[in-house]
Amino acid sequence: MKYFPLLWATLWRRKARTVFTLLSLTAAFLLLGTLQAANAMFSGGSLNLSAPILIVQARVSFTQPLPLRLLPQLEAIPGVSSVSHSQFFGGVYKDVKNFFPQFAVNPERWRKTSLECHLSDEQFQAWTASRTAAVAGRQLAERFGWKIGDRIPLTSQIWPLKDGSRAWTFDLVGIFDDSSKDSCVRQGNMYIRYDYFDEGRQFGQGGAGIYLLRLSDPNRAEAVSRQVDALFENSPDETKTQTEKDFTLNFVRQLGNLNLILSGITVAVFFSILLVTGNTMSQAVRERIPELAVLKTIGFSDGGVLALVLAEALLLCVLGGLAGMLLSVAALDIIAKLPIGIPPIDADLRVWLFAAASMLGLALLVGILPALRAKNLSIIEALAVR
Repeated sequence: MKYFPLLWATLWRRKARTVFTLLSLTAAFLLLGTLQAANAMFSGGSLNLSAPILIVQARVSFTQPLPLRLLPQLEAIPGVSSVSHSQFFGGVYKDVKNFFPQFAVNPERWRKTSLECHLSDEQFQAWTASRTAAVAGRQLAERFGWKIGDRIPLTSQIWPLKDGSRAWTFDLVGIFDDSSKDSCVRQGNMYIRYDYFDEGRQFGQGGAGIYLLRLSDPNRAEAVSRQVDALFENSPDETKTQTEKDFTLNFVRQLGNLNLILSGITVAVFFSILLVTGNTMSQAVRERIPELAVLKTIGFSDGGVLALVLAEALLLCVLGGLAGMLLSVAALDIIAKLPIGIPPIDADLRVWLFAAASMLGLALLVGILPALRAKNLSIIEALAVR
């Protein structure tokens, strides 16, 4: 620490250059922190959706419906405390830019399965009393300024009415909150009544997109999943059962190999900042060759000079890296509040460790050549430059 004032002074010798380099590092680590947090989520490590819930879909694809006659068989499986079914509605609110997830569900079954969703008894009774009633997550309601009693027009891209029209209208009777960690997944949803939807749609009656199984013991998720799939094996309705977390991640992964894409962007960002920071350090050492010779003259060893240059590179990278990581945490917090229907992305310990390793690695890469040059510096030749 006794050399910190010296390092700080040399770092700000060229203020404009240092500021621009720090801004570049901050931007790079802002991207790095955000991308690595997303990468960790898509890898399944930081997503914490309801552990007690399993999703049962058709083995071929979740777009292929499963018949409702499977309900009694699923309810009879040991360890399953409640079962609900859901059908994706695929409607648009006024404009295609206003898309959000809507699902047709049985209200009673939905309430027993989605215990994290809190809807008042009064609003639940209103939902069960009207066939055109619907409930929405608080985040969704706030997004569009909805209030209880509003009529919500939706144009379904998938399910036309029996008369050929695609214009459906629902009455908002409830707004629910979600107590789960990743509540934005559900708080951006709207739920309509399945009986009204099933009778009104032009085709597909009697089918549901997925089943949701709530388990009495979350630790038995894998065993129950195997049991469900074995029950319908070699039947016309073969299933694929997975946790809610895996189902959500697999849905997102249909966009492509996101892990590879995000890793590629991270490498490109790291390489770019390596060139920028490396150029800064090279110029800084080149300008101070006579000063480094003076340090050696007054007793600094070759190793001491090398350590000073590496420490300067580390200080530069740590300052920019910490600023970028703090901004990435703030950015992820803002993204988590947006109505985009994906789970919150957190910069967990793994992301911070990766960022710390990147700072150290970057400092070593950009500082090692200038440091070696300073270490091997000839005092006489260096002073002659002055």
